Amino acid sequence: MMITLLKKKKAPNRLTAIFLILLFLASCDSVEDKKGRFLLKGNEKLDENDPKSAIGFYQEAIALDSTYSDAYFNKALAHLRLNQLDEAIHDFSSSISYRPDYFEAYFQRGLTYLDNGEFYKAQEDANRLISLNEKDWRSFFLEGLTQEKLKNFPASLEAFQKATQLNPENSDLWVNQATILYYQKNYTEAKTKLDQAEQINPSEPNLHNLRSMIFFDEENYEQALTAVEKAITLDNRHAYFYNNKGLYLLFLDRKEEGLDWINQSIQMDPKNPFALRNKGIYYVMKGDKISALQYLSDLEKSYPEMDLVQEYFLKAQAL
Repeated sequence: MMITLLKKKKAPNRLTAIFLILLFLASCDSVEDKKGRFLLKGNEKLDENDPKSAIGFYQEAIALDSTYSDAYFNKALAHLRLNQLDEAIHDFSSSISYRPDYFEAYFQRGLTYLDNGEFYKAQEDANRLISLNEKDWRSFFLEGLTQEKLKNFPASLEAFQKATQLNPENSDLWVNQATILYYQKNYTEAKTKLDQAEQINPSEPNLHNLRSMIFFDEENYEQALTAVEKAITLDNRHAYFYNNKGLYLLFLDRKEEGLDWINQSIQMDPKNPFALRNKGIYYVMKGDKISALQYLSDLEKSYPEMDLVQEYFLKAQAL
């Protein structure tokens, strides 16, 4: 009798088995898990200040779920890092379309509308925020910024006051109130607001810059210079701080030093009309009619309500 021998089956390779298990687990990932991982990867890239790569990951998440509101929102933030305002607004709008009560998206879109010069659209978002949550200070903050852009200063001041009542420890809101009061030439009340802001945050550079502007309007040029120099010490990235220092030096009869600061401001922001105005003022003070009119003629047409423009344009013509 012939006996048939049975061959023993070879045990599967352990690495192969592990790979098959991982492959199986990966295939079991839900769309929710996958899109969440892309969102997290995008957030990591944004934290690393790599917005272009972040956008790519957010787009992968959106490809998996075209209604993924958070991915649109974060993608919009990445576009803002690249100063791509139209793209950011589009993504904020997509985010809102899939989540109509997305407070943060309305807030960020409203701010972006302001930066993009679309003030009435920003106003619509401010109204929406107030209807969504009138207990959140940001609702009235956006309202205040919008009304300021629309030159409706009483409404702007009222909105900033409401925001401050909701968040009294926010020094920026006190500075915002002071700014509107400065526009209204209510310097006494503006100083009071700045004092309040300084109690909360003495290292806020904008409050010292605004205080310098009030001192200048009061013809207290030495104190104006001291205040703006403090602002520059706290934050040396703002062209308008340099521009203001240059202006104050002109009126302290330190003209060449003032011109150096004005030129530095123009290098930082070539389109700043205040710096161009100040350079025109410098040439009036130097008696250079041709150069003065080169700067002041265009400003007189484009910014006729800017302080000092009309005064020095007439002085330039009279040289």
